[in-house]
Amino acid sequence: MVSALRATRAAGDAATQPPVEPPVEPPVIDLHDVHKVYGQGAAAVHAVRGITLRVNRGDYVAVMGASGSGKSTLMHIVGCLDVPSSGRYLLEGIDIGELDESQLALVRNRKVGFVFQSFNLLPRTTTVQNVELPLAYAGVRRPERRHRALAALELVGLREIADRTPRTLSGGQQQRAAVARAIVTNPSLLLADEPTGNLDSAATRELLAVLDRSHAGGGTIVVVTHEREVAAHARRVVNIRDGRVIGDRVQVPSGSPESPTDEAVD
Repeated sequence: MVSALRATRAAGDAATQPPVEPPVEPPVIDLHDVHKVYGQGAAAVHAVRGITLRVNRGDYVAVMGASGSGKSTLMHIVGCLDVPSSGRYLLEGIDIGELDESQLALVRNRKVGFVFQSFNLLPRTTTVQNVELPLAYAGVRRPERRHRALAALELVGLREIADRTPRTLSGGQQQRAAVARAIVTNPSLLLADEPTGNLDSAATRELLAVLDRSHAGGGTIVVVTHEREVAAHARRVVNIRDGRVIGDRVQVPSGSPESPTDEAVD
């Protein structure tokens, strides 16, 4: 009888306990009052001036601004290619300002996938070997590297030309191969800097479709661009001028089921 009463009391106590909250996931990008200054004194150039910005997991953000606005400098900071002069940058909760060069290199390899305007593919190396490179730097063994590289090429629609060298591919195919190389490590962040700058309209549409699929699969994407067609595919547009954020808005992406027509970006 006593044991039954104790069990009843314990069950009642458990029922009155507040539910355990799941741990809060940190933003992928968390910038707080970030500044970047090049040079000193009268020659100092203030490329980024007090930017505070958060990007959560699964966001698709377009960063827009004219040449000299500071968007490329911001991209370099977000991608751990550069560090702020002041302020704080957390990448998935990791304080980038506290890392040394070797630690930064490891973070870049493991957490950030880069796609640039220039494809940066090794011309005499096969496409699949180019895609394998980040895995090789990460110490992944050859059979696993090849398997994952082929899977990434499949995702961008290039599996059938894996053994061809980049010099035999079109510009659009080379850029999709660059995307495969960027996503092969399953990074926390896919960072694209003017990725359509060297592409014609057809290749641009193919690349944007690849980015859309990556986002639909749960990827977090930040694309730096001055092209409205590219920004229209994002769910959020951040405008930068003179090193400052002057606008940050959510939009319905172009081609989304939520939108019957493509929308222009301001």
